[in-house]
Amino acid sequence: MTEADILKALSNVQEPDLGKDLVTLNMVKDISINGNEVSFTIVLTTPACPMKDMMRTASENAIKLLVNKAAVVQVNFTANTSTTRKDNQQVLTGVKNIIAVVSGKGGVGKSTVSANLALALAEGGAKVGLMDADIYGPSVPIMFGVRGERPMMKEVDGKGMIVPLQKYGISLISIGLLVDEKNAVVWRGPMASSAIRQFITDVDWGELDYLVIDMPPGTGDIHLTLMQTVPVTGVVIVTTPQNVALADAKKAIAMFGQAQINVPIIGLVENMAYFTPAELPENKYYLFGKEGGKRLAEEYELPFLGQVPLVQSIREGGDSGVPAMVGDDAVSQQAFRTFVSAAVRNIAMRNANMPETQVIQVLQ
Repeated sequence: MTEADILKALSNVQEPDLGKDLVTLNMVKDISINGNEVSFTIVLTTPACPMKDMMRTASENAIKLLVNKAAVVQVNFTANTSTTRKDNQQVLTGVKNIIAVVSGKGGVGKSTVSANLALALAEGGAKVGLMDADIYGPSVPIMFGVRGERPMMKEVDGKGMIVPLQKYGISLISIGLLVDEKNAVVWRGPMASSAIRQFITDVDWGELDYLVIDMPPGTGDIHLTLMQTVPVTGVVIVTTPQNVALADAKKAIAMFGQAQINVPIIGLVENMAYFTPAELPENKYYLFGKEGGKRLAEEYELPFLGQVPLVQSIREGGDSGVPAMVGDDAVSQQAFRTFVSAAVRNIAMRNANMPETQVIQVLQ
C-alpha cells in the first residue's frame, strides 16, 4: 500500500454535508503505513460533528475494497472548526462562530434552547461560550446555578477585562451576574445596547469555536447593536407550535432576511412541541398545536432543526441550575442532541457554501 493508493481510495468518500470528497476538501492528514496497517487523521469541520462514525466506516470500507482487503485501518479525528470570519476581528478575536438564538416573542423557551445548545456543543468537544444578551430578563444565572456569583477582572494589554464564569465546561456572562437580581434593569435602549457592546469588547472570551448569544425577544435595538458590532455567523429561531408564537416568529424571520441585514438563518427549532408525562413516556399531547414550527419552516424554506418536547424535567433542571444536557433525563437530552446535530451540520454548510456575514455598516 502507498500513500497515493490511500488518497485515491479516500477520494471516493464523501463528506455528507459538504457534498465533496475528503481529499478534495483537504481533510485527510498524517497517513502512516506499516505493512497491512494504515492510519490517518480526518480533520473535521467541528469537534461536535455528528457524522464522524459514518465517515469512519466509509473510509475503512473504501480502503479494504479498493486497496487491500486485509488492511487494518485506524481512523483518527481532529477538528478545525470552520468559520467565515474575514473581518478585521478587532472584537471577539478568538471566536470562530457567533450564533444568535432569537424569537419573535417571549416565553417560548429561547433561554432553555440557548443553554442546552451551548452545552450540547461543548459535549461534542467544542470550546463554547454563552452570552446572555437578554438585558431585561436574564435567565442564565438561574439556569446554571450561579446566582449571586460575580465575574472576576483581569488586565489584558493594559485594559481591564471581565473574566466569564466557567460552569459545565462553558464560559458564561450575563447582566444578571453584574446587577443585584432584586433590582430591575430600568434602562433606555442606548443603555442596553451599550451593555451588549461591553459584553463583546470588555469580556475576555478567549478562543471559542462557538459563542451562543441568548437574545432578548422581539426585533429591536439590541439585535441591531449586535449585528453592527460583530459579524453574526447565523441565527437559530425558536418558536412553539401555537399560532401566536408563529406570527411573531415570522417577524424575526423577516428581520434577518432584510437586504440591509441579511444574516443567514441556521434553522428553526420547535420548542414545547408536545407534552410527554414521565409516567406515560410513549404518549404525546399536543397542548399548543401540532407541528406549527415545522410548517413554518417549510413555508419559508428554512432548515427545520427538530422538536423539543415539553417535559417536566427540562423545567425542573432550568429552575435548579442543572440544565437538561447535564441532567439525567435521557429523553430530553436526545431531543436536544438531535436538534444540535442538525444545527452543527447547517453551520458547517453555511460556512462552506455562503459568503461571510458582514458587520452592518449603515442601517436606516
